[in-house]
Amino acid sequence: MNINQIYDELSLRIDKKRMVQDAPMKEYTSFKAGGNAALLVEPGSAEELSYALKVLSKYEAKHMVVGNGSNLLVKDSGYKGVILRIGKPFQELHVNGERLEAGGGALLSAAAVEAGNASLTGFEFASGIPGTIGGAVFMNAGAYDGEISQIVESAEVLSKDGTRVFTLNKEDLKLSYRHSILQDTGDVLLKATFLLKKGDPEKISARMKELTARRTEKQPLSYPSAGSFFKRPHNHFAGKLIQDAGLRGLSRGGAQVSPLHSGFIINTGGATAADIIDLMEIIRSTVMEEFGVLLEPEVRIIGE
Repeated sequence: MNINQIYDELSLRIDKKRMVQDAPMKEYTSFKAGGNAALLVEPGSAEELSYALKVLSKYEAKHMVVGNGSNLLVKDSGYKGVILRIGKPFQELHVNGERLEAGGGALLSAAAVEAGNASLTGFEFASGIPGTIGGAVFMNAGAYDGEISQIVESAEVLSKDGTRVFTLNKEDLKLSYRHSILQDTGDVLLKATFLLKKGDPEKISARMKELTARRTEKQPLSYPSAGSFFKRPHNHFAGKLIQDAGLRGLSRGGAQVSPLHSGFIINTGGATAADIIDLMEIIRSTVMEEFGVLLEPEVRIIGE
């Protein structure tokens, strides 16, 4: 894969100011750790995104679409492909009756506020999840007994090769625990429509404040992390298994099992991706030995 050739072809339609060669991914991920990507591109519109995907498809170039980078870790050796970052041009939010339309780059927190301002209930659970709408639908994100599958109605999607835009309804998205069909197809969410219900604005606001307070009290929000590091194993809670295995507070380099919430791996300062991955492997092997439960990372780890 000739990254310079791809860069030159992309720059015919995409402003070079929105392309970064040898991009330091620690600046684009919530873990604030990890290596560089060969090229990072921030398309300025759906048309530019479509063009970028067509170019990457033509060269059969390795690439990945990301949002806020809140669930991503790039290995220290870097990622030799292209990162397409869905950002500000995809952040539109629009309320139409009991429906909220949200661009793939919109933050979940902003969408929750928009819904609350329109006296629409159902989105409160997502108000503190640090990702984007695109990442949330991709992962069927959830928290506090709520998840995207409960409120999403449909999604406007761009095919992996950039050639067509189509709509997937809720059933088409095949949403299950931390999974959607987008993980299988590689197609990209442009926007999603959520069907909510009219509610009491004071109750909605109070619920969001309550969830924020619970997060602040129980989660290590003052340190870089990717949120809950592991998927919830069947009939267990990852954080409790890790704590019961005696791993609370365990460190490797700058990475630590959070003393506040054992389900989080935090960057206490200067952690490398290797520190985080080493700690992850210690946790997985110890929990497997102690309880016979295999923890699967929820965080996406990419790189050479």
